[in-house]
Amino acid sequence: MKKWLHLAAAGTLAVTLLSGCTYPVPAAPAAIPAEPGAPSSQEALAEPETAAAPKETETEQAAKENVQEAAGADEAADKAAVTGNEAKQAVEPAPAEEYVFTEPAEEETGLEEEGVFMAAMAAAPTMDMAAEEEYWYPEEPDWNTEGYDYFAENSFRSVRTSPFSTFAADVDTASYANIRRMIFDDDNVYPEAVRIEEMVNYFHYDYPQPEEGEPFSVTTEIAPCPWNEDTDLLLIGLQAKNLDTEDMPQSNLVFLIDVSGSMDTKDKLPLVQRSFMTLVENLDERDKVSIVTYSSGERVVLDGAPASGKAEIMDAIEGLYASGSTNGERAINIAYELAEKNYIKGGNNRVIMATDGDFNVGITSESELTRLIREKAKEGVFLSVLGYGMGNYKDNKLEAMADNGNGNYAYIDTIDEARKVLVGEAGGTLFTVAKDVKLQVEFNPEAVKGYRLIGYENRTMAAEDFADDTKDGGEIGAGHQVTALYEIVPVTSEFNVSAATSKYSKNNDTFIKDMNEFDGEWLTVNIRYKEPDEEESSLLEYPVTGDSRRDEMSDNMNWAAGVAQVGMLLKESEYAGTSDYDEIRDRLRPIADDDFKEEFIYMIRKIQ
Repeated sequence: MKKWLHLAAAGTLAVTLLSGCTYPVPAAPAAIPAEPGAPSSQEALAEPETAAAPKETETEQAAKENVQEAAGADEAADKAAVTGNEAKQAVEPAPAEEYVFTEPAEEETGLEEEGVFMAAMAAAPTMDMAAEEEYWYPEEPDWNTEGYDYFAENSFRSVRTSPFSTFAADVDTASYANIRRMIFDDDNVYPEAVRIEEMVNYFHYDYPQPEEGEPFSVTTEIAPCPWNEDTDLLLIGLQAKNLDTEDMPQSNLVFLIDVSGSMDTKDKLPLVQRSFMTLVENLDERDKVSIVTYSSGERVVLDGAPASGKAEIMDAIEGLYASGSTNGERAINIAYELAEKNYIKGGNNRVIMATDGDFNVGITSESELTRLIREKAKEGVFLSVLGYGMGNYKDNKLEAMADNGNGNYAYIDTIDEARKVLVGEAGGTLFTVAKDVKLQVEFNPEAVKGYRLIGYENRTMAAEDFADDTKDGGEIGAGHQVTALYEIVPVTSEFNVSAATSKYSKNNDTFIKDMNEFDGEWLTVNIRYKEPDEEESSLLEYPVTGDSRRDEMSDNMNWAAGVAQVGMLLKESEYAGTSDYDEIRDRLRPIADDDFKEEFIYMIRKIQ
């Protein structure tokens, strides 16, 4: 513990601790009995008398008595303060079940061992600190280096010139949790941090389970758009099959944990430790766990430890501490090597990375990270990424890693979010049932003249890439849901959709007068996917006719639309139309049927 030493008026020393705490100075130690004939300790320390001391005047005696009385009062006050603090600590126990970060204990002062020096200190007058200025503590840096990529918002496309809309499935939810953190911390929400599809997919919808032999069910709905009276809203919902616990394959997991100095805050490494302990508690005894940490260097903490020894794994996690710079390149390679060493054929082989993404040594560019992770994913080991912290959070790097590692990406801001991702949705987070999933919507120009995909800006693909099995799609885990929204313009709408014209194209705007009487196909939803251990895709087709259109939105569509509206308002979207926070909150409150949805209602109120 550092000290400031101040010169007292009498020429002695007084100790003030930088922590701001008051510590009573121990009284002088009792005199040690002397050997017969030997001088006492006081006599040994005394100056040899060479002359009689001059007699004090009455004024000097009075001043001395005042100083001694002030010193005695200060010492009594210090002891009372310490006694009061100890009593307060005794009656205020830490709340149970609540996460409380405990700072490391202060270093021992060693003052009790100062011996004769402390005896002199006890007798010395203390300084009057009331006259001194308040202590100064270095403030935390106020800069923000969080990283987000910018993507231009999807605009309306003409069906005449662009009848196909193609994108990769996305089940990531990191954007929503990150935005929630900003809102609850009363911070500004970065428009680039808002990915509407991840906000929509954060919530659960009432979709049916797939039929026997199918990887997922497909739900489609069309209804009037709540923020634009000239357009309709199309919902496409995919529901992956749930897996029973006994049907889940054995897992070979590698925890790749960032323990660099940037992780040394309560919302980072301590939360990482609690997150992984929560996951370990729910692992099957057949599973294997390895742990690799990295900072200035890398370290293998566990290598293929059986999950039956949960106490050993938890002890290893609990013993981690943060320090050093962030060099993740070699550690990522080691993590993949351990995953391959302990590979389980037909099992779930996965690296789970926990970091704030602040790579400052080694690999630093997103392109280099992408190439590395993509190469390793082809070898059959998937990557999931858990993001933590704020201030230096690198969203762009973490999303790229998960997308190219055939895994998913979540942001963990609370232990409740960790339980949701790693326990409640463990099947979707850890067990892939379909990979390289792509959706392609083909619109019929006889029914639809324009459309706009809401979100998925960084997931859009060229129409030609849909049938190209060398082009990556998205991964869907057991029990996962994927929801996509389109704002579509029927041919009878007055809404203008700009389009290039060709003398060879046929104008279909005059063929249909009333969309309610048109029962033909409006569009077809095409889906391609691969089984987790295959490289050739399968094709599913789902035509959508006019029978799918309703005058009112279902609860599923209503909720998804409301979340999308909030996302558009946060992004300051030019397509938000009449969206209004009060209207959205009032519309969604009656259908908020779980804790996560109720939290969203509260979040809307906090935004305003």
